[in-house]
Amino acid sequence: MRLLHAATPRRLAPLVLLLAVALAPAPVAAAGPSRRVLVCGPRTAIVTITAEDADGRVEWSHPANTREGWVLPGGNVLLALSRGDGGPGGAAVEIERGRDGAPDREVWRYDGTQEEINSIQKTAAGTYVLTEAGPNPRLLEIGGDGTVLVEFPLGCQRGNAHMQTRMSRKQADGTYLCPHLLDFAIVRYDSSGAQTMRIDTHDPAAPALETWPFTAIALEDGGILAGLTHGHRVVEYGPDGAVRWRIDTADVDGAIADACGIQRLPGGHTMIASYHVGKHGERLVEVSPEKKVVWAWRADVPAVHHFQVLAVDGVEVPWPPLR
Repeated sequence: MRLLHAATPRRLAPLVLLLAVALAPAPVAAAGPSRRVLVCGPRTAIVTITAEDADGRVEWSHPANTREGWVLPGGNVLLALSRGDGGPGGAAVEIERGRDGAPDREVWRYDGTQEEINSIQKTAAGTYVLTEAGPNPRLLEIGGDGTVLVEFPLGCQRGNAHMQTRMSRKQADGTYLCPHLLDFAIVRYDSSGAQTMRIDTHDPAAPALETWPFTAIALEDGGILAGLTHGHRVVEYGPDGAVRWRIDTADVDGAIADACGIQRLPGGHTMIASYHVGKHGERLVEVSPEKKVVWAWRADVPAVHHFQVLAVDGVEVPWPPLR
């Protein structure tokens, strides 16, 4: 009887290599950088921006010109509509996006009573916080049934309604943080309208610079991140109101042109809207704490007034976003 001997390692190695090559999965190209964003302004849309689709693939859109908006956790979209498209005083609407061919549906609406509605926010309790600009600028917190729960006048100038206020937010402690542009002030109000804090956004080294605050974001440690529009800069103030970080358009070769909406992303990057469009066509520019551009949206699309970054490289941004 003849015995069959086991193959030696030298004879087996080529066979193993061929088998490994045959069974190995095909290489998968690494996904390029992408951002999924709700953009608000002359065009209102949810877009996914990739290297392959630089203009952004549109997932959903709304015909109105908007001041700002949110994609809420359940998928509804909350928008502040500009005057004209939103009526003579602007409007705020919550929209249930249509699925399977169904049309979009408004599930809540408030029509402005003055000249503009500049901001809108839905709280965890289901109330709506908005600001109205006009002869009597005010902040309102409204229940889902339309009941006005909080109302107080805003402590800002009245000569230019359009430049009274922008992105106002209710805070976890029940106060309201409001940026007032021509007043060069970020103000915290309590529910009675009393001012409990005021940050002067003037630059002492350049007092003529139009460092008007557009966005004021409360950070976890008590600091405030602000977009200073015509100052073409973003500033982070410490809890004491002192500047602790700043990025100017000169730091990024002119990419910041009218720093309107901003958002602090997980990991510490900051996304900035260049409403007047950056030197090299930037609509959005994302910068690191070291002031390096890590991503930019340069496309022939309408300018962005404010935005919400929904996902970074396919990873959803946790709720609530810092914007």
